Amino acid sequence: MTTTISNSTLKASIKHAGAELFSIKDNQNNEYIWEGNPDFWGKHSPVLFPIVGTLKNNTYRINGKEYHLPRHGFARDMEFALIEKTENKAIFSLKSSEETLQKYPFDFELQLIYTLNESSLDLEYKVINKGKEKMPFSIGAHPAIAVPGNFEDYAFEFEKEEKLKYYLLENDLISSKTKILEKKDNLVPLNYELFKNDALIFKTLESKSLTILKDLKPYVKVDYKDFPSLGIWTKENAPFVCIEPWLGYSDTDENSGDLYEKEGILTLEENKDFQAKFSITIL
Repeated sequence: MTTTISNSTLKASIKHAGAELFSIKDNQNNEYIWEGNPDFWGKHSPVLFPIVGTLKNNTYRINGKEYHLPRHGFARDMEFALIEKTENKAIFSLKSSEETLQKYPFDFELQLIYTLNESSLDLEYKVINKGKEKMPFSIGAHPAIAVPGNFEDYAFEFEKEEKLKYYLLENDLISSKTKILEKKDNLVPLNYELFKNDALIFKTLESKSLTILKDLKPYVKVDYKDFPSLGIWTKENAPFVCIEPWLGYSDTDENSGDLYEKEGILTLEENKDFQAKFSITIL
């Protein structure tokens, strides 16, 4: 099943499977979200919950008991319920179940709230702890922005002038090795060589927005003020680039395995909720 919301400027479509955004189109029917061709990558914009990235040995512990989670968690592979719908807004919900408790022993509700405002789509995450103990979690976004044509015609412009230090992945875990993303006239020209070692992982950034330019003209802007970390990723020769606001990231090799001690993890008190929002603006 799918749900579509619209306003006078944009139309956005979301699958109930994973509550996954799979289309943003403007009035000229231009598509801004990656089509999901499995020859490159079969997703569009999955939600990452209750972890972001990869756990060491895909394993963690809670109160001494061992659990297993795949990369980026399970929410993206589960069916969400549509609980509210207006012309320009849709709210989807995933609640804990016997299935989720086997992988993640916490009573939760995860809501994804999509709202169109003029030329922007806001995507808000609401995490509710319905249990009686502190709930550790991470959450993140993974929208793939379509970049048709020559990949090298595109560039990034970060909100602030800063040194763009990113961490390298080794065996899907964050290593201690870092590099600086080089700029030219305060822009980062795109090329596939940047991603030869997988995603670029920024643990912290001063910039809270990133603009994709095409032929030096603004194309799409992603605002992520609620998210301290950012991943950027694509695959060789793929006509998309993922701009991924994160609260959390993969384990390091030194990680203890206790989820409460995981670097970048959030904890939510019983009967409390957490909200974070990012937006995609068509320029």
